[in-house]
Amino acid sequence: MQTHEIVRRFTAHFERNGHTPVPSASLILEDPQLLFVNAGMVQFKPYFLGDVPAPYPRATSIQKCVRTPDIDEVGKTTRHTTFFQMAGNFSFGDYFKRGAIEFAWSLITNSQDEGGYGFGPERIWVTVYNDDDEAIALWKDIAGLPEQRIQRRGGDDNYWDMGVPGPGGPCSEIYYDRGPEFGAEGGPEADEDRYLEIWNLVFMQDERGELSPKKGHPPIGTLPHKNIDTGMGVERVAFLLQEVNNVYETDLVRPVIAKAEELSGRRYGRNEEDDVRFRVIADHARSSMMIVGDGVTPGNEGRGYVLRRLLRRIVRSARLLGVTGPCLGEFAAVVRDTMSPTYPELATDFERISAVIRAEEDTFRATLTAGEKTFEGAVAEARSTGRTTLPGDQAFQLHDTYGFPIDLTLEMADEAGLAVDRERFTALMDEQRSRAKADAAGRKVGFVDASVYRAVLDTHGATDFLGYQSLNSESRIVGLLRDGQTVPAAEQGDQVEVLLDRTPFYAEAGGQQADTGVLRGGSFEIRVDDVQSPVAGLRVHRGVVTAGTVTLDAEIVAEVDPARRSAISRAHTATHLVHAGVRGALGSSAAQAGSLNAPGRLRFDFTSPTGAVDPAALVEIEEEVNSVLQQDREIQTYETSMDSARKLGAMMLFGEKYGDRVRVVDMGDYSRELCGGTHVRRTGELGLVRVLSEASIGSGVRRVEALVGLDAFQHATTEHLLVNQLAEQLKARPEELPDRIQGLVERLRTAERDLEKHRADAVLASAGSLADAAEDLDGTALVAVTAPDGVAGNDLRTLAADVRGKLGDRPGVVALFAVADGKVSFVVATTKAARDNGVAAGKLIPEFAAAVGGRGGGKPDLAQGGGTDPAGIDAAIQKLRSALRA
Repeated sequence: MQTHEIVRRFTAHFERNGHTPVPSASLILEDPQLLFVNAGMVQFKPYFLGDVPAPYPRATSIQKCVRTPDIDEVGKTTRHTTFFQMAGNFSFGDYFKRGAIEFAWSLITNSQDEGGYGFGPERIWVTVYNDDDEAIALWKDIAGLPEQRIQRRGGDDNYWDMGVPGPGGPCSEIYYDRGPEFGAEGGPEADEDRYLEIWNLVFMQDERGELSPKKGHPPIGTLPHKNIDTGMGVERVAFLLQEVNNVYETDLVRPVIAKAEELSGRRYGRNEEDDVRFRVIADHARSSMMIVGDGVTPGNEGRGYVLRRLLRRIVRSARLLGVTGPCLGEFAAVVRDTMSPTYPELATDFERISAVIRAEEDTFRATLTAGEKTFEGAVAEARSTGRTTLPGDQAFQLHDTYGFPIDLTLEMADEAGLAVDRERFTALMDEQRSRAKADAAGRKVGFVDASVYRAVLDTHGATDFLGYQSLNSESRIVGLLRDGQTVPAAEQGDQVEVLLDRTPFYAEAGGQQADTGVLRGGSFEIRVDDVQSPVAGLRVHRGVVTAGTVTLDAEIVAEVDPARRSAISRAHTATHLVHAGVRGALGSSAAQAGSLNAPGRLRFDFTSPTGAVDPAALVEIEEEVNSVLQQDREIQTYETSMDSARKLGAMMLFGEKYGDRVRVVDMGDYSRELCGGTHVRRTGELGLVRVLSEASIGSGVRRVEALVGLDAFQHATTEHLLVNQLAEQLKARPEELPDRIQGLVERLRTAERDLEKHRADAVLASAGSLADAAEDLDGTALVAVTAPDGVAGNDLRTLAADVRGKLGDRPGVVALFAVADGKVSFVVATTKAARDNGVAAGKLIPEFAAAVGGRGGGKPDLAQGGGTDPAGIDAAIQKLRSALRA
């Protein structure tokens, strides 16, 4: 059975059983804990965590996945791969253990003629969590498995959670016995090579605390809604059903190896060292295509680095096989041809994907030969001097000059019997990253060469920041840039960057937005729209000359917009208070993960292993923060040593770098943080803090948004007015509104259900009249009409099937068209007698679809499609008549 057929059967099986098919998510999701999606359930995490309601009770997907922790092991064994497909079915508070087991068992053991995979029931083993007696009883009842083929295992093997407090539950894993030639008797506990895991069923029923049940700790509670999350390894099922020895010999992977054989002239299976290289190429080509397809480009950080490493391992492996010319494009084309039936974007976007891959190959090939010579020289030098370690400086040179990822150098050194001085290499990389960070900041302020800023810094020294004490200063222009170049003067209308000897303007940093304002000279004026610090110690004012001519060395008066600064300072102070409130409510695990302090509003991101914050806790946080405002506490800011700050218990943000001297923003025993931002003098100046929302922005990271000061008052006023309007409309007191609205919603839902039932009845009632009006075309009954108003989607298919049923034993064709929002949808259904005469629904659609500007397809009994031209329906029906007469 081919892999695409395995995928098709999986989706069809669960779609027949009420699951909504959901497309694979991108490998790149906004989850700070993941480089790439590595499991089928990742895209459904918000539903499992309860962050948002699931839009469907049941779902199924075929998710593309990439796992990269053991890239070095790929090729050395036939079990390791970076890319794989995970087929899954999911229940969100719908069915639970019995349903999951029944669905899995029927698919894997039903005969292939019945749409299943046809695995012999006698060769299936399962494992369950230690104390999951319910699962054992269900396996016996549903599958008839004997006790000896059900094994209990501990939490490390058969309990699942996300690694942080939140949902979790026991697992039941399904294994296939490959036979005695593959290992010892005794089930999965004895040999997981012989007994191969093919499917994992997770029964998500528990609420996990700080300590995981995987390690024997009891859960802290039971979830109010029990969920199902399963994952079946598509590639594993493929190599079992295709009766080959491993994933690399299956129908979608072996063609890549075949292409490598063709290019190299060598054969897979004849030499173990060559086989490792063939497998590296086959796996990494698939991963790389998928990663580039989802928008990643090669780079030196994060996902880009992983992609670069994968691509360069392919090039080097091919080179070791004797391939001297470019090859990545050849491998990419094979992956496109084999994988596009499931992932059509690989074909439609192939030009872009292949361009990215070829460009990376060209870059690497240009330096690979020289880099290998440099590496060989370093190895020879090390051996001649008796050293067993390659110096970190040489490893860094290979990385910086020749583009060798450190992992490639480590791999090559290991092949040569040498270690690498990682500590020295890491130190050199850190120095380079520090320089790159400054350059990146420079790019943020106009993509200017950072050397221009450094020249000003070297000549005039650091900008003296006066903004903590004053919003105005007399200053001198020590640098003037236009279009990234130093200029002696700038005219009205020019966009400029201005560097001053001293300034009251705060540069964007630490989540606080930059000041705005004006720079006034004797005969000119500059509107300041943004301030950045591209080089440490220097502040760059970006804006527009609104009057006169600006000259270098001119004396000016710098004026910060006081209203904006005040509003931002209130927001920043409020962020500190919200931070303290969140930590007080949730504990020390709630660490700041980002912030935004803008005029009148704030955004505070924090880690939350326990998931969503209880609404009641948010109310308590808001009340506590506002009580601190009422106390009108004095806010002190002072510099001290890092050691002193630690002794004071000042909060330090993870990942931030601090010097020996630090600035402390102190609000007494409630909040004390290291911070370089601007703040109000007393907490009472904030007026009011109003928490608007709390939501997930990634796995384990939450975001609180709030308003401060006048913005908070205006929001409260608006809400008060809204509540009064609702109370008046509903003739209820404000405190009665929730119950009253809930009652209205329930009545509306009941009415909608009744309306839907009446509409469905009306649709079904029309089936008889449509069938009675069928026209006869040379012995074939044809019903080809535009469906009644309001019939579309599933109703159109249902109506077509019902009309077909009314045609009885006659050869018949039903073609129904529906128009909605200026577009056409259509369904074609055929009777058995028509199909016996060679009439297939899927083949009829191409005969008429172009008339409505559309396309479609399907099976012989039922097909469907859509178009963009409703005016062409009559012509389409006429073409259908002609096709049936032909």
